[in-house]
Amino acid sequence: MTEHTTPPTLLLVDDQQEYTRGLARLVEGEHPEYRCLRAANAAQALEALESETVSLMLTDLRMPGMDGLELLREALAVEPSLSVVVLTGFGSIETAVEALKAGAYDFLTKPVDKDVLLRTLDKALERSRLLEENFCLRSWVASRELDDELVGESVAMRRLKEQIRAVAQSDYTVLITGESGTGKERISRAIHKLSSRRDKPLLTVNCPAIPDQLLESELFGHEKGAFTGADRTRKGIFVEASGGTLLLDEIGDISMNIQTKLLRVLQEREVRPVGSSRSVPVDVRILASTNRDLQEKIREGTFREDLFYRLNVLTVQAPALARRCEDVPLLANYFLSESCREMGLPAKRMAPEVPGFLAARRWPGNVRELQNFMRRLCVFCHGEEVDMAQVYLALSAEGERCENGDTAESYKDAKAQVVEAFTRAYVTDLLQRTQGNVSEAARLSGLERVSLQKIIKRHEIDADRYR
Repeated sequence: MTEHTTPPTLLLVDDQQEYTRGLARLVEGEHPEYRCLRAANAAQALEALESETVSLMLTDLRMPGMDGLELLREALAVEPSLSVVVLTGFGSIETAVEALKAGAYDFLTKPVDKDVLLRTLDKALERSRLLEENFCLRSWVASRELDDELVGESVAMRRLKEQIRAVAQSDYTVLITGESGTGKERISRAIHKLSSRRDKPLLTVNCPAIPDQLLESELFGHEKGAFTGADRTRKGIFVEASGGTLLLDEIGDISMNIQTKLLRVLQEREVRPVGSSRSVPVDVRILASTNRDLQEKIREGTFREDLFYRLNVLTVQAPALARRCEDVPLLANYFLSESCREMGLPAKRMAPEVPGFLAARRWPGNVRELQNFMRRLCVFCHGEEVDMAQVYLALSAEGERCENGDTAESYKDAKAQVVEAFTRAYVTDLLQRTQGNVSEAARLSGLERVSLQKIIKRHEIDADRYR
């Protein structure tokens, strides 16, 4: 007998209700912990699969209406990891073999031998258990990868990661918004990796980079001879991404003509290649990103309101770096290490005053600007430690000056900002390293425990969340 952390549920499907009643008595007699559901036809079986967590389905092949083979295909579309055993008479072995090719775990011939039935069900349930464990393990790994993909421990980043985990569980369209450089493409990769489509491709179309007359062909494909230069038939990225995920990057910049055709694809779940009279069904999850205010564009008449609501089923907003400045030291360290790897250099570290200085700066280009700056620091630093001299050198190399004619801050105010940012970054790092142990953090810092507690309170840092 296979052990299960949760007693398994079996779904028995046959139009002869007395037969499924007898199967249920047989199975529950041997395994009282098992739960058996019965369905008299395919429609009832699919309803049960939608509402219940089923470990194994045992179905007859010959039934009125939708037969067992068609039910098998529909059931695996609902739950790809479901183990299915089919029942067949001696005269339909070829159909049973077809069922195996379609994804059934095994088949049994009627009349069913009790011992053979129980052995087969045990093996099929063991397969279901292993698949469930594998799914949980892969989900855990993907969740760990999320922390690597999106660096940051601020409240804004924790909230973003929670949103990503939530939206990844569905197949609904997601609109990813945020300023340029906030990591919208990384967010899309994270959603895809945590989704059930992770084993299929994630393809990206940079909408503004493709001329309007070519974007339709890029998205939907074209027939040979559809336009000048179309010397062969092309599938289009919607079809190429079949079973996976498609990111429409900077969707706010597409023309009204493409918007209209895209709306039809989202409504009908099919594409019509340029020059073709037939439509092709597509199975793809849509993610769309933009740095534009689409509702403002709707008011201006440059973006379709109905398309906006088709895209905006679920929304994820990438926070600007100004909203999570406490993440800047973490990001800076991450990008410095990444830059060293890219250039094949030994690892470098930052002098103690550098993270605070970086956290106090404005980053209008967000994470991308910080990443580029750390690459420059890696180039200018020839030793093992990045100090303020190299920071100023990198700043002068990019010709930094006060933007828009703003008056420079006073020395006192600028210094206070740097000290404030450094203190927050330093204490946050200490608490991370000590897992929220304030006494140990005080010992490492050389501060009295009371003094450190006052700093933590003054900067409104929650030590408990690091435990």
